[in-house]
Amino acid sequence: QDGRNRPPSPAAKMAACEKRRTAVAPAAAAARGLGSEAEFLLQAGVTAMVREALLKVLEARPEEPVAFLADYFEKLVLSGAGGEAGAEPPGLPQRLARALWYVRLAHHSHRPAFSSNVALAYECLSGGGRRRRPGLDGRIYSELLRHVCRPGPAPDEAVAALLRKVQCREHEAVPLDVFRYGVLSCAVLREFAAKAGALYDALGGHGPADKRLCQAVLRALEEALADGELPLPARYLAAGAKLGPDGLALAMDRALRERKPSAAMSREEFLAKAAALFVAKVKPVD
Repeated sequence: QDGRNRPPSPAAKMAACEKRRTAVAPAAAAARGLGSEAEFLLQAGVTAMVREALLKVLEARPEEPVAFLADYFEKLVLSGAGGEAGAEPPGLPQRLARALWYVRLAHHSHRPAFSSNVALAYECLSGGGRRRRPGLDGRIYSELLRHVCRPGPAPDEAVAALLRKVQCREHEAVPLDVFRYGVLSCAVLREFAAKAGALYDALGGHGPADKRLCQAVLRALEEALADGELPLPARYLAAGAKLGPDGLALAMDRALRERKPSAAMSREEFLAKAAALFVAKVKPVD
């Protein structure tokens, strides 16, 4: 019993202290390491940069977030010190380039994200400056629409015809609903022409497509676009549902049953006719 109450010897005290020190040292070193890493990220601005990039992703809701982030950081590097991601491409004014960047972030079928981005583009173009009043005029609006259509697969005649329907006069004030309608119409034309080109390639294989088949498909396409139940231009997106494999197969089968000699239709002619069907259904802006 006396042995149990006897105080520890100096050697035992030193051994216990050394044991506690060796147990605490790794944890303290790890804490110092984590602290230094977090401090480095803060000092380098990486934390704020990543936070801003994630906010941009949530704001834009792009189709491919990883590709969006890659493009964002690439533009951030190219913009240089003090610059901003989304800087204008060569030859484009900054406001116009940023607005174009916004409207291309999300696909137009993702309506909430697309509408939000279009509103940001409108706000970007409508802001005032030292030499201009707040508001968006028809000149800048028309220029943006041309860049939305180009580059793209739609024929020049179709693009020009569409712009005549949705653009405004140069000095006319452009409201947000007109701006959204024009941008959406141009975006849908791009995709419509791309789908029509893919359809022609499927008809012709590696060469020119049979004119009878092309005409049959164009008739089916015209019937699909004639649906007036949906608002413009959303009805054009629904046209693809009517042009399913079964409907197209029936149309082409009827064309082949005629057993008449048929020439070929060029890809350019097919695209021009298909795009003209689309443009004919677009309601002009008042």
